[in-house]
Amino acid sequence: MNINFKYHLVVGAFLLIGLFSCKKTGTEQPPVVTPPVVVPPVVTVIPTVATVKTWLVDKNATDETAALFYNMKTLAKTKIMFGHQDDTHQGVTNATTAWNGEAGRSDVKEVTGAYPAVYGWDMIFVASFQRNDWFDGQANETKSLVKDAYKRGGINTFAWHYWNPALSKTIGNGGPFNQGFNADFYYDNAPAPAVPQILPGGNYNLIYNQSLDQVANYIKTLVDESGKPIPIVFRLFHEMDGNWFWWGASHCSPQEYKDLFQYTVKYLRDTKQIHNVLFSWSPDRSATTEAAYLSRYPGDDYVDVLGIDNYEDLKTAGGITAASNKLKIMSDYAIKNNKIAALTEMGLKNVTQSNWYTAVLLPALTQQKVEISYALAWSNSVGGYWTPYKGHPAEADFVNFKNSSQIVFGDKMPNMYTIK
Repeated sequence: MNINFKYHLVVGAFLLIGLFSCKKTGTEQPPVVTPPVVVPPVVTVIPTVATVKTWLVDKNATDETAALFYNMKTLAKTKIMFGHQDDTHQGVTNATTAWNGEAGRSDVKEVTGAYPAVYGWDMIFVASFQRNDWFDGQANETKSLVKDAYKRGGINTFAWHYWNPALSKTIGNGGPFNQGFNADFYYDNAPAPAVPQILPGGNYNLIYNQSLDQVANYIKTLVDESGKPIPIVFRLFHEMDGNWFWWGASHCSPQEYKDLFQYTVKYLRDTKQIHNVLFSWSPDRSATTEAAYLSRYPGDDYVDVLGIDNYEDLKTAGGITAASNKLKIMSDYAIKNNKIAALTEMGLKNVTQSNWYTAVLLPALTQQKVEISYALAWSNSVGGYWTPYKGHPAEADFVNFKNSSQIVFGDKMPNMYTIK
């Protein structure tokens, strides 16, 4: 056979094999093309003011009060506001020198350059059983400071260290209101059972109503420049799980305490028609379970802001986990039941640890997934201060705490009084 012919025959055979091997048989499937995963944008449905009001203790709350609730709850998902009791009312220049009533002054601002986001005040100057020019002056100054705080976008909260109304030997129903008292809010200094006596049917119910009238009349004077009521958070009968106050656990039953809280809310809201209040309830740190935390809870119909006061767990880093667990219990309940959660009192007296804010407080607030609206440090005086002054060893750490991405002071406050 001709060699060239054999060569062409072999080459041709290979070409034919290649041709048939590339031919489609009709059984092959086209390649699967996976389309890109499209993640829909998260759409936040902003409720109307009317809807938010249905969530509140007061269904007739002012628009600004409803907006405050919504914005506090929303902000808590990502940030924690810092608060300070009596911030623009009094403070310390150093460990031995105090200041009081100096316009615009704030220990927090002097150290960090910003006011706190939340301001704490007290109704003790408004409704107590010793009236004189000093008490009236303190109440009037507080009113002015509330208006200033609101004007700069801050949030105003009130506690009530209410003197025991059942102590007097001379005051009964219908008796003179401002005479005969040598009282206190600590039970040991005013050892008279009071809670059943100030509820309806008790000997001192009228006296208690008169105190509530004083509170209501004062709240009605808390108005902005246009005359609109300024929303406040009113924290009633706090630390009831302890025994130090006359409304504490050893001095009334759980039901009596609940009755007192509920009666107070209804009197202010319904009888006195006060509609610019978010009602707050805050035990001390004793509870380690939800059931224990709620043992004296007045009920969802009477509480907007859940709180906890905790100093002891936050004294050292050793208490961070305990404090965090308790915040988690409160926060989880608040999320489930459409409430706000807050660390309503805290601090390290005289800030004796130079890195306490970033090494103890901040980890306690952020160790677990919680939604905490604010953390409020107690007031400053030479008897005990809870934020550092200029030149204090904790000054730089407090600034670092302020600059943390999770923390909000007054300079970074969103508009809390409108819903957008």
